[in-house]
Formats: sequence, C-alpha cells, structure tokens
Amino acid sequence: MSHERIALITGANQGVGFQVAKELVAAGVTVVLGSRDLARGQAAAAQIGDGAIPVQIDVTDTDSIAAAARWVEDAFGRLDLLVNNAGISRAVQTDGDFLADYETRNRASTASLAEIRTVWETNVFGTLAVYQAMLPLLRKSQDARIVNVSSGVGSLTANADPSYPYHSMFGPVYPASKAAQNAITLAMMVELESTDIKINLVSPAFTATNLNGFAGTESLEDGSREVVRVCLLGPDGPSGTFTRWENTPIPW
Repeated sequence: MSHERIALITGANQGVGFQVAKELVAAGVTVVLGSRDLARGQAAAAQIGDGAIPVQIDVTDTDSIAAAARWVEDAFGRLDLLVNNAGISRAVQTDGDFLADYETRNRASTASLAEIRTVWETNVFGTLAVYQAMLPLLRKSQDARIVNVSSGVGSLTANADPSYPYHSMFGPVYPASKAAQNAITLAMMVELESTDIKINLVSPAFTATNLNGFAGTESLEDGSREVVRVCLLGPDGPSGTFTRWENTPIPW
C-alpha cells in the first residue's frame, strides 16, 4: 500500500492515539508514532506494522519537540496531519476507582496547585509547543490539517448548565485544562483562518484508557471513531469545528 500522507500523532503508543494510528495506517497514511518513551513507541509501531514509524517526543520538553520536528523534516520534508493527542488527567496515575472522590479532590478549593501545573503542562502548553514547532512543516503541505484531541468536559457552555451530567465534576485540574486547550485551539484557528491549513477540535467518547484508569465506558474503537473521521477529511473538509461522534457539534 502506498502511504502518501504524512501524519504525526503525539501520545500514540497507547490508548486513543494508538488506535487512531492503527486506523490511519490502514487507510494508507504514513504515521509518525510519537511516544515519550521511545521503546514503547517502537513496540507500538511494530504491532501496527508497515506505515508506522516511532519517534521520541515528550510534549513537555522543548528540546524533544524540536528534535522530533527535525526528524520529520529530514525524513519527509513536510507534515500533512498533526494530531495533538498526548494528554494526562492527573499528575500520577494510580490504581483503584478513578472516579472515587473525584469531585472532592478536584474542587477549586482543594485541588493541588502542583497537580494543576503538571496536567496543564501536558494538555495546554504541550499542545501549543508542538503546534509552534510543527507549523513550519505543515506550511509545506498542500493539504495540511491539525486535529487537537480535547474533551466535552472542557466545554464551558455545557458545564455552566447544572443539568449537564458532568457539571458537578468540573474542576481546575483536567476539565479546566481541556477548556484551556480549547481556548488555545481557538487561537490557532484565528491565526490560520486566512491560510489553507485546516484545524479541528475533537472529543472522543468516555473511552476506557489509562487516562481514566480504564473507567471509561466505550471501547477504543468506538471512542476513536470521531478522531479518525476528522483526520481523514479531505482538502474540502471543514475547518474550525468542535465535534463528537458522529459529527455532532459541541458548544465551546
């Protein structure tokens, strides 16, 4: 199979990132599989097979990001698709019930400032840092798209409604980090609206992954469907959208 389109997915050695990489490769895309731990990235790429190429990238390390950008440039000379997928929900992933005492631990009055900074470093600043490093490569593409993987729990409009199912769980750690990531994405959209580079914001379902201690209710395949659909949009596909499966708009 000819792999003509070049994609970079951060956090692609597991979870939604891995599933999206797997499906994009099956669709004929060459995927640079970004992983903070190169060995894990190599193992994931070997599992996917031809068309998946591992690269080390830690979205909280500017040197690592710059090295990954140089690698992509040397290998391909451009980037057609950037999927900012890397994200964390807490500073340290622990065993046990992920949702137990979640509201108590993540209230504005009780949340650890150190944990907030750690989560935001990946989810917010990491997304922006990768965008800044990869934008010159995306500008070299004739059909460039950026897909930022966010979450519906970052919707300020939805969370402001007391009837929203996750209203009581909105706090400054993960949910607010996703609201901030959405704001960063909007800044990217504004910057790119006069260019040919498309950018979309996507929320997967509540998918069972390490992000939530596998408390999610959806399979990887189902949870990743909207990310894959948007990644595979053609040059005439929309830009500036925030959706969940299937192409359902999410309020900002």
